[in-house]
Amino acid sequence: MASVPGSVAIAATDAMLHFELALCHEVFGTRPDAVPGPWYDVRVCGPGAVRLGRFVLEPDSGLDALASAGTVIVPGLADVDRDPPAELIDAVRAAHRAGARMVSLCTGAFVLAAAGLLDGLRATTHWAHTGTLAGRYPRVTVDPDALYVDNGTVLTSAGKAAAMDLCLHLIRRDRGSAVANLAARRLVVPPHRAGGQAQFVTTPVQARDDHPLAELLPWVMRRLDQPLTVEDLARQCHLSSRHLTRQFRSVTGTTPLQWLLTQRIRRAQELLETTGDSVESIASAVGMGTATTLRRHFHRTVGVPPDTYRRTFRA
Repeated sequence: MASVPGSVAIAATDAMLHFELALCHEVFGTRPDAVPGPWYDVRVCGPGAVRLGRFVLEPDSGLDALASAGTVIVPGLADVDRDPPAELIDAVRAAHRAGARMVSLCTGAFVLAAAGLLDGLRATTHWAHTGTLAGRYPRVTVDPDALYVDNGTVLTSAGKAAAMDLCLHLIRRDRGSAVANLAARRLVVPPHRAGGQAQFVTTPVQARDDHPLAELLPWVMRRLDQPLTVEDLARQCHLSSRHLTRQFRSVTGTTPLQWLLTQRIRRAQELLETTGDSVESIASAVGMGTATTLRRHFHRTVGVPPDTYRRTFRA
């Protein structure tokens, strides 16, 4: 059966983590008021009534309905020492064969791995279980440091809050940065801040406001059009360049220049989605200088040229 674009099926079986299940249902099940047009069609699929800790859930459909969804989300398992239910593994394989985008949250990665969907791919899960995942499924390249890993049609996240980041990432992929930011605002969570190759591994800025860079980062964001250097940033917060770099590693997981480049790219994405400004004008507005420079960094980070990105999200 062909999958339906825009439909999200959440797999549910006994002893799943109700936090991750409820989280993805909230993200994809409620359209932000400021977003026009249709939203995701969400249903929970299970083998009958399922027990989630002290809660009992009545699914909307059986597990066989996973195969008709555009996106299948597998929340975390409470006990990774037990094999995932065979009927869930079979349903996940069938959905993958039908062309669904497969997503695991937290220890849901053990289900995708058991189904063979992570063989030969990079993946992540909750940090406390990365060693177990790697030992049990040696054909999977487990990244213990990633917030999430996006392989295109198969995605995995680390635990709890990282599941929210991955859900927002999916909205950003589907609907663009502006809509993802509206969804984040409705949920009262920080907008996703990517570091490194955004389409593969993303490390957000910490949500706490008491980290050492709490005053510096907003200062930088207000000056993305300016040619900032590491020395400029260090001078602003009265640190040496070396000490600043250590602080950036601790807070953002990346270097000052890489973080700054990522913020420039994210701002360029928003301008491409929401304005008719030329690429040259956007390059100047985000501190890239020239359209050539913006195109080079944008293509390398996002995977497509700015003009192609704009056509995708303004169609």
